[in-house]
Amino acid sequence: MGIAAAMGSWSARHRWAAVGGWLLLVILVMVIGQAAGRSDVDEDRSMPGEVSQAATINDRAGLADTASEMVLVQARHSGTTATDPGFRAAVADVVAAVKGTGAVTAVQSPYTTKAISADHRSALVRFDMTGPKKDAADKVQPVLDAVAKVQDRHQDLKIAEFGDASADQAVNDAFGSDFKTAEYSAVPVALGILLIAFGALVAALLPVVLALTAFLGATGVVALVSHSVPMSDTANSVMLLVGLAVGVDYCLFYLRREREERDAGRDAATALRIAAATSGRAILISGITVIVAMAGMLFTGIGDFKAMGVATMIVVAIAMIGSVTVLPALLSLLGERVEKGRLPFLRRSAGRAANGGRGTDGSSRFWRTVLRPVLRNPKAATVLAGGALVAIAIPAFGMHTANLSMDQELGDHLEIIQTYEAINTAFPGGPDPAHVVIKADDIKAPAVTKAIAGFRTEAVASGASRGPVTVTVHAAQNVAEIDVPLAGGTDRGKAESDLRLLRDHVRPDTLGRVAGLQAPITGETAGSMDFNHKITSSVPPVFLFVTVFAFLLMLLSFRSLTIALTSVALNLLSVGAAYGVLTMVFQHGWGASLVGATGTGAVVAWLPLFLFVILFGLSMDYHVFVVSRIREARMRGLSTKAAIEQGITTTAGVVTSAAVIMVAVFAIFGTLSMQSMKQMGVGLAFAVLIDATVIRGVLLPAVMSLLGDRNWYLPRWMHRLPDLTHDEPAQDAVPPAPQYPAPPVPPLPPVPAGPGRH
Repeated sequence: MGIAAAMGSWSARHRWAAVGGWLLLVILVMVIGQAAGRSDVDEDRSMPGEVSQAATINDRAGLADTASEMVLVQARHSGTTATDPGFRAAVADVVAAVKGTGAVTAVQSPYTTKAISADHRSALVRFDMTGPKKDAADKVQPVLDAVAKVQDRHQDLKIAEFGDASADQAVNDAFGSDFKTAEYSAVPVALGILLIAFGALVAALLPVVLALTAFLGATGVVALVSHSVPMSDTANSVMLLVGLAVGVDYCLFYLRREREERDAGRDAATALRIAAATSGRAILISGITVIVAMAGMLFTGIGDFKAMGVATMIVVAIAMIGSVTVLPALLSLLGERVEKGRLPFLRRSAGRAANGGRGTDGSSRFWRTVLRPVLRNPKAATVLAGGALVAIAIPAFGMHTANLSMDQELGDHLEIIQTYEAINTAFPGGPDPAHVVIKADDIKAPAVTKAIAGFRTEAVASGASRGPVTVTVHAAQNVAEIDVPLAGGTDRGKAESDLRLLRDHVRPDTLGRVAGLQAPITGETAGSMDFNHKITSSVPPVFLFVTVFAFLLMLLSFRSLTIALTSVALNLLSVGAAYGVLTMVFQHGWGASLVGATGTGAVVAWLPLFLFVILFGLSMDYHVFVVSRIREARMRGLSTKAAIEQGITTTAGVVTSAAVIMVAVFAIFGTLSMQSMKQMGVGLAFAVLIDATVIRGVLLPAVMSLLGDRNWYLPRWMHRLPDLTHDEPAQDAVPPAPQYPAPPVPPLPPVPAGPGRH
């Protein structure tokens, strides 16, 4: 008996212990996790390259991160300049107003810092928020109110605030509820689809309850783990999405197999045992594959990715364990009551929907109709389906990735974005300057002072900046900070070119001449550029790790070299098609208006790697369940073609239901206003849709039909590999005969007993 069968059998015999133990475990880890609290990722310290180096210098110097703010004072009429008495009075009012809030520090007048635009019509009042940067968004409102009052008194001038705190607050206000709505919508959407699929409230609630308890338990574990691997809100959202997807999937497949066996006339105990040995085993293989895929995120070395990887690994592991333990116990307890709460108006349609339009033999009429021409002409089906997916994937070879600027991400309808653009027009690069952190043994030494002065001069002379370049010296800590507005401004390509000029030429020619001096250059542009470089360099090891381990797991689980190779190939094709769609829609703008996308001209930098690990893991769900049923039918003596038909048609309904849930949940995120979330939602939804239809319903059966008995090929030298198949013994009942004349049944290639076979 395999592990899954043993666990299911134990749970069915100890029903109350299994259910009670599960609830106790979930409550316990939630309470402990809440008591321990969650430690979150520090964005700067988790970023690669010079961003992290600069943060380390500030940490060791005891300089706390602060949120920088600026107030733009700008003439509305061409005749007004910064030297006019009224303009000066407005600047003085701004300085007095922000100081009066008691929430700011280091207020600097533009007449002192020379922060006056080249046309003398704009000026910037700069200051920092008191307290930690992470709390600044919650404290900035009094400052915004004070600036608004100054604006009311000076209608002939534009007076508006922008900065770290005000931008965070605006984004949170505009899109925070957007995220919550999407997260809260996912569960009702999943429940609604399950109600249609099962037509019974209890049966529909089981997958959702299991997925939610797995997620709640995972939040407690994640809180504890976060003290070693810091977490984030993004990781929590991804954990909910993946936890809901796999939790519902696992329960759906398990429950469907148990009901199918009972419909075939088997008693409750036998039906549950078969479900545990077959669907339970498939759940373990699928869960481990998803966990392996998510582990690929750890190779990036980026805090947010590591957080997402660990969080999703935890929720998948808990959902997997719950599916093979507490679910059999619940099914044993409920018995026929799993059909309670049947909805009369869905009785007839649910019967068909839950079974994929099944006939009396338990197979899907729709997919049987689709499969007939596929199995009759597998070469043509392979060329057509494979060619279509390859054609869709081709644009991905020209994919351009970038970190989206604020106006690209959020659009220009927010007032904070309009202020950002106004500041950048008047002071190119002013809202997002390059930030140089200098550490020296003696920051006031003549050589250091000369080098800093030389850097300021050369930064402007080289064309990397138009100024003003400002310097802040922390003498007690022997640290200095230089802000350099990049001439490229919001033009990300030009800004990155300016940054490279600073790093590769200006810095070595000035600051680099002082022995022992450290001068990492950070800031928004630097962080984006370093992040892109790190993500790009992480792609090969992540892809290699995920594909190799998935291949090995499929090889050991199905003891077939062919199955392992085709599994990886089909999943890569599915991912490639998703990349192609992202490139066409969001980079080239084809059909962008249909999904409410704006002209970003690029795919957000973190998305391809994120999509790869998520999709590779989730698409294996369908593959494992479908191929397991095909192999099961083949082991019972059916020909490969007949086994393919039975495996596809008997799993098609539940695969369709599971896919519809995932597509609906991911599509919710495709409706969000933030372009990066829209790209993620569209990419995931399309990939799951194409994976559950074209890949599993057409390409997989066509390829397996072409391969015939070679599907089960395992070289002799691989026979010593561990055997993880744990096949369920053939049942007395003979499966329904296929609709077309079946060829003679060839014998299976001999597979020697392995260490796990009984």
